[in-house]
Amino acid sequence: MEFGFYLKKFVTFFIEPLGFVLALFTIGLYFLLADKRGFAKLFLSLSFAFLLLFSYEPFSNFLVKNLEESYPKYDYNRDIRYIHVLGSGHNTDESQPLSSNIGSSGIKRVLEGVIIHLQTPDSKLVFTGYEGNTDIANAVMNARLAASLGVEEKNMIINPEPKDTKEEALFLRSIVADEKFVLVTSATHMPRSMKLFESLGLNPVAAPTDFRKKKHTGYFKAPDIDSLQNSQIAIHEYFGILWSIIKK
Repeated sequence: MEFGFYLKKFVTFFIEPLGFVLALFTIGLYFLLADKRGFAKLFLSLSFAFLLLFSYEPFSNFLVKNLEESYPKYDYNRDIRYIHVLGSGHNTDESQPLSSNIGSSGIKRVLEGVIIHLQTPDSKLVFTGYEGNTDIANAVMNARLAASLGVEEKNMIINPEPKDTKEEALFLRSIVADEKFVLVTSATHMPRSMKLFESLGLNPVAAPTDFRKKKHTGYFKAPDIDSLQNSQIAIHEYFGILWSIIKK
């Protein structure tokens, strides 16, 4: 299980924009050192072209927009008991405050979950996510943030074991069965998550957050690192959706 999990991470890196560009660049360098200048020019040019494309705001915005417009923001007037906040990245640097230990997307997921919880009487927050490269599970870190925002311990369910979205879904199924629940995750991640949860017989109600799309302001844009990151996130989700279709 561990080998398969890390193998998937390794392969995914080279499919996503940064890894893909680095692979093309490395191949180009190889041909350059092998004195095969035609191939070297081709692969080095492709690596540069793809880097510019993935860093171009209108293109990256197109990628994330198609994902994020799949589900509208949550209707806070609903009365649904369980609120499942999916895990995200974090660190455990004690020199930083908790608000910096948890990544940007994680902060927004927890905040949205807490907002929904505080507006829904008798609801419970479910946090899932393993420790990654740290010694504290992401579920625990997110629960600590929720507690600091006023959520009582008795209203939280914490599972530090799940390593991916499927394991998170299987855990939640053991709690809610076919009962409706609120699913909180990043807007780009929502389409893939909803399909996965529904394929396992669950009934999620989407509560997307951490939106990345921007208002269109023209095509004359210089490449920037934020756009590259957005392309990275979007391509990861598209391949995740494709892989789930292939596995059926």
